[in-house]
Amino acid sequence: MRWFSIPKMAISLPLAVAAACVLVGINETAYNRSVDALSSISEAQHTSSELNKLLQHMLDAETGQRGYLLTGDPRYLEPYQLATSSLNQNLDTLRRLYMAYPDELAGFAMLSRSVQGKLSEMDVSVRLRKQGNDDAWKFVLTTDVGKEQMDAIRDQSYRLIEISRNRLSSGQAQITQSLQLSRIGIAIVAAIGLLAFYMYLRQTNALKAVDQREQQSLQRERDLLGQQVKERTATLAELATHLQQVREEERGHLARELHDELGALLTAAKLDVARLKSRMGSESPDAVQRLQHLTETLNSVIALKRRIIEDLRPSSLSNLGLHASLEILTREFGERSGLPVTTNLEAVELDESSQLTVYRLVQESLTNIGKYAQATQVTVSVQNYGGHISIDVGDDGKGFDANSFSPSAHGLTGMRHRVEAAGGRLKIASSPTGGTHVSAVLPTSKPARQTT
Repeated sequence: MRWFSIPKMAISLPLAVAAACVLVGINETAYNRSVDALSSISEAQHTSSELNKLLQHMLDAETGQRGYLLTGDPRYLEPYQLATSSLNQNLDTLRRLYMAYPDELAGFAMLSRSVQGKLSEMDVSVRLRKQGNDDAWKFVLTTDVGKEQMDAIRDQSYRLIEISRNRLSSGQAQITQSLQLSRIGIAIVAAIGLLAFYMYLRQTNALKAVDQREQQSLQRERDLLGQQVKERTATLAELATHLQQVREEERGHLARELHDELGALLTAAKLDVARLKSRMGSESPDAVQRLQHLTETLNSVIALKRRIIEDLRPSSLSNLGLHASLEILTREFGERSGLPVTTNLEAVELDESSQLTVYRLVQESLTNIGKYAQATQVTVSVQNYGGHISIDVGDDGKGFDANSFSPSAHGLTGMRHRVEAAGGRLKIASSPTGGTHVSAVLPTSKPARQTT
């Protein structure tokens, strides 16, 4: 699926970038065209306004001139003079406006000559009237020169105004086209954007589906690995339990061999020494002394044999039970180590395997105390709660960090495995200055083993 979604990613991103560039280009083009159109419209309006002012001033000048000629009242000269001065300003403004339009500049030149001719004609009439030459100004007034010039001014002004209006209409049309272009461009870019978004959604959904499949595949692999780890752990636990059972059986077999074979040999040797000693009497004190030393040596070997046998497989456990075996174990530990051992042992009913587990737990704990704890006080307790029992072995010596003990501490690991194989729980509480407590809880009846 990735080979299908990657090209879409390669298309959608450039498509979105191209759409953005097109939109920016369209907006910039429309903006520039609109600015140019507005500038052209502004100039056209200004030009039309100036042409209308020119016509108005021409009418005001002609009206003032005729009023003065007919009445001789100097008050009519004021609007005439004001109009003529404004006409010169109008012409200068229009000349600057038409400098940017060479095609229209010729029409303005004709208008300017007509205006200058009309102004000259009116100026001549006013001077003649001021000089009192009535026949002359009346003659000028009755001719058609002024009317022709005024008609020419109107015609030329109207043509220029029409040209300005055309430029105004052209600017408006350009603005309309720019707006239409913007609308079309925005619609096209919106369509491209929607297409890119649609492709992005499809790509996202495809990637999401691929991710879900990968997650499901990973989950299946994790489940498979978890199942394999569980099966391997169960297999290793069963193997460790089997090895412990085999070791205990071998130790029991070895203990029986030592008890039967070695015990018989040592007993026979001791009996032979006793016979020799009784026959020799006191005739040879040196031989008697040596026989006495041999008897003591055999007694030491028999004691050593008994201790080794008890370490391999405590005979008291099968002959006397767990309670008596733990009492003997704690007493002998106290005698060997010189530490006071406080016991609180209750009678419990357990099968042979669980009794051996409890015995080995207490034995291993006492061995660790004797080797490492440097304790001054040891406590051993076994409590019976009906459905389960609790075992606790504690000391006040030098403890350790129970959360970070070395994996090479095989004694603690084996202890934990023994308890868990018997269906119980082991807890080790220790601190470098607070001593150590090894606690275990075992059911009185061993649960059935579940096979996978």
